[in-house]
Amino acid sequence: MKNIKTIMKRELHSYFATPVAYVFIVVFLFMTGIFTFYLGSFYERNQADLDSFFQFHPWLYLFLIPAIAMRLWSEERKSGTIELLMTLPITITEAVIGKFLAAWCFTAIALALTFPIWITVNYLGDPDNTVIVASYIASLLMAGGFLAIGSCISALTKNQVIAFVISVVICFLFILSGFPLVLDIFEGWAPQMLIDAIASFSFLTHFESIRKGVIDIRDIIYFIVLISFWLYANIIVVDARKAS
Repeated sequence: MKNIKTIMKRELHSYFATPVAYVFIVVFLFMTGIFTFYLGSFYERNQADLDSFFQFHPWLYLFLIPAIAMRLWSEERKSGTIELLMTLPITITEAVIGKFLAAWCFTAIALALTFPIWITVNYLGDPDNTVIVASYIASLLMAGGFLAIGSCISALTKNQVIAFVISVVICFLFILSGFPLVLDIFEGWAPQMLIDAIASFSFLTHFESIRKGVIDIRDIIYFIVLISFWLYANIIVVDARKAS
């Protein structure tokens, strides 16, 4: 845990050592505001809740999270610092988890800075804050899933742009599998078991479930397993690159 914490602090410091972190946070806050109050028709709905805020998170994360994750390993390989990292008295597993936690913590900071929107909603009405808390948890878990995928893809290439594009495509497929338009294709000819299986792979299915205020252990397990799988794949990729 000590090594993981050290790597995590190193990575988190590297975010704020450059303008990248501040640009990301500003863009994230600006986009959430646009999606909530304009595209989400916040005032027209005449309802004090954050439904319009959270419903756009999967699509916002689709581009912003891979932008964070693309540099996790690609930058290390391009600059050659990955060789230095691997010579330190740490394991590959500790390095992968430390980097992932740093990116996840950075995302959590950006998400926490949206609290003025929460305060605004409570000022304007009497929202169900339990549902809002559950939605924040769902959003953070989903961000972790995006990051785990992006981190693994980042380890495959030195080119950050390629890592970004591939990550976006894979994450989009995970979102798309639960989209009503996709599920409707299978409706009518495919057994319900297959339709449910396809939907179960989607970020949307589990995110929307928690966003309703009901934290089902199955949804939590889904994100934990998803993150664990991609981090394990990340470890394998880094180990293979190290051996080569």
